[in-house]
Amino acid sequence: MRRIAMYLATVVALTVAVTSGQQPPAAGGFTAAQAVDGRAAYEGTCAGCHMPDLRGNNEAPALAGVSFLNTWRTRPARELTEYIQKAMPPGGPPLTVDQALAISAYILQANGGRSGGQALTLTSTAAIGTLAGGQAPSAPQGDDAAPAAAGGAAPRRAPGLTFTGDVPNFVPVTDAMLRNPPPGDWLMVRRNYQAGSHSPLAEITPANVGRLRLAWVWAMNEGGQSEPSPLVHDGIIYLINTGNIVQALNARTGELIWEHQVGPVGPSTMRNIAIYQDKVFVATSDARLVALEARTGRLVWDVPLTARNKGFSNSSGPIVIRGKVIQGLTGCARFQEDRCYISAYDAQTGKQIWKFHTIAHRGERGGDTWGDVADMFRKGGETWITGSYDPDLDLTFWGVAQAKPWVAASRNMKTSDRVLYTSTTVALRPDTGELAWFYQHAPGESLDLDEVYERVLVDVGPRKFVFTIGKPGILWRLDRTTGEFAGFKETVFQNIFDRIDLESGVPRYRAEIMGAKVGEWVSSCPSTEGGHNWHATSHHPGAGLLIIPLAQSCMEIAGRKVEFAEGSGGTQGDRKFFEMPGTNGNIGKLAAYDVNTLREVWSVEQRAPFLTAALSTAGGLVFAGDLDRYFHAYDVRTGKEIWKIRLGTSVQGFPVSFSVGGKQYIAVSTGLGGGSPRNVPRTIAPDVRHPQSGNALYVFTLDE
Repeated sequence: MRRIAMYLATVVALTVAVTSGQQPPAAGGFTAAQAVDGRAAYEGTCAGCHMPDLRGNNEAPALAGVSFLNTWRTRPARELTEYIQKAMPPGGPPLTVDQALAISAYILQANGGRSGGQALTLTSTAAIGTLAGGQAPSAPQGDDAAPAAAGGAAPRRAPGLTFTGDVPNFVPVTDAMLRNPPPGDWLMVRRNYQAGSHSPLAEITPANVGRLRLAWVWAMNEGGQSEPSPLVHDGIIYLINTGNIVQALNARTGELIWEHQVGPVGPSTMRNIAIYQDKVFVATSDARLVALEARTGRLVWDVPLTARNKGFSNSSGPIVIRGKVIQGLTGCARFQEDRCYISAYDAQTGKQIWKFHTIAHRGERGGDTWGDVADMFRKGGETWITGSYDPDLDLTFWGVAQAKPWVAASRNMKTSDRVLYTSTTVALRPDTGELAWFYQHAPGESLDLDEVYERVLVDVGPRKFVFTIGKPGILWRLDRTTGEFAGFKETVFQNIFDRIDLESGVPRYRAEIMGAKVGEWVSSCPSTEGGHNWHATSHHPGAGLLIIPLAQSCMEIAGRKVEFAEGSGGTQGDRKFFEMPGTNGNIGKLAAYDVNTLREVWSVEQRAPFLTAALSTAGGLVFAGDLDRYFHAYDVRTGKEIWKIRLGTSVQGFPVSFSVGGKQYIAVSTGLGGGSPRNVPRTIAPDVRHPQSGNALYVFTLDE
């Protein structure tokens, strides 16, 4: 078995004070010009993951502050440059030596380093701790000055509406349409409230899919992590681009109708937007919620989801339920008083109606599950995948991500501390945010194996179930009325749990994981790529199947020692990745499971990982795309591949199907970025190559 290790530095939140008596950094480790060039290079290639203020985000380490210096203080500056030049950006074109040196200079400056007349070079032997003091200058110092560490590189102001036009004969989207979407529309992420990722259109079938031809292609904004889910309403596509750019396109011709650059400008991730009545709703990468007029793209309102400069963000958009825009929150790893929550807003005014905190504090329900850890240091609990909704039960279902830091020992905790409501399904009442029930899938999660992904609602006879699958690759089935455990299925090899109770579903970590101390390496299958990640499951009601994109890789992980002080925190884990045993190097897996028995009906395994959601159709097909640029069509009942086409770069995002004038179309995006599902294969499957640009939307239909 090939085994290629990948080192990822710890992730910590930005900013802390310089310790008493610390000597100021020496000047002259880099030039002012290098820092200026480095800032520009950083904003173009690094800020999408590490954030514009260098504070880091989830798997991308913070590049300023005490925890960064704790890792790099005694190491020479050339080592930082060499690491940046060889490993960054993940999945992107390699940086030149000069670019890496410039970015290193900018990082030194953001940590309090002072420029001088001597350039930073690959022969520089000075330790980083002698060149950077851990705190950026409090005020600008000439033309080369970086922003203060607490603020970082300020994102550029967005220009707003950049292309004007009107959607002809616009028809408002009603509550009834969201509850029962017109067959030819795709009105929300995963198409319907039940998160089925299934189209009722049946014109394209196994018999004629070979006649699919490209109707048009639309080049999208480059940079960032492109993972979009287009919306389609009445022949108009509403498309979110990286950089918080929203566009309206004619779905038949690809002609641009309007474009609004909501901002902030710069690399970012956004998976979906929402539409309701006469508005399109966008959750931005700097944690704002914005309403645009769907007909013209004009701004209606713009409200913050939380206080600015707190480090929060978003990568997925909202769901709209009876006039309430319900949105999650990410960027919740920094030690501070604020914590993560799900919140609801009035669709007409943007006024906040309620919020539900996903991290329990002392004195609250679940607050005793964090041991004796103070409230400020209880972190994580992001809700970075949009929830689903059952109109009959009037409940909305959301997955909550893991606790931070990743490893229990780094949190000064044990895996027996449940840390609610992390790694949990929560069922909320959409009018009030009241918690109806919860089910925790991985109490005391300690390996960065999220359970945050889609909740798919399926009725099996008289039973109402919610299905979900997270990074451990375990398909969970719960009663969605009560939250009662109703079964599970292991979809890929896993060795993290040595037992899952058949009555309660409560898993038990193997002893090595439970006993791991700070700095101790433990192995884990799957890895943080996840047995399943953000690529959504599809439910085909006619076949009674869940079709799930899966991945097969493993890792070793070790937690780091964390400073428990305001402004610290982060994910704080080192990892090494390797191929999953018994897979013959096949990282990608697409498999179908019977909703009644949870039995695996068929599977497809290949070297390249699948990087799109699964899209099934009433015509008997399931579509999925992969890292190796292929977009595939399979027979939904057998898994037999019937058609494929190779596109410009890796196929990534959420495919959709729609109709215009009675003609069925299939749309899929190509894109770069994408987090662990890209970074891990880049390490263990470097033979799978693709162009380093090419974010685009491709639209297919049957030839005449």
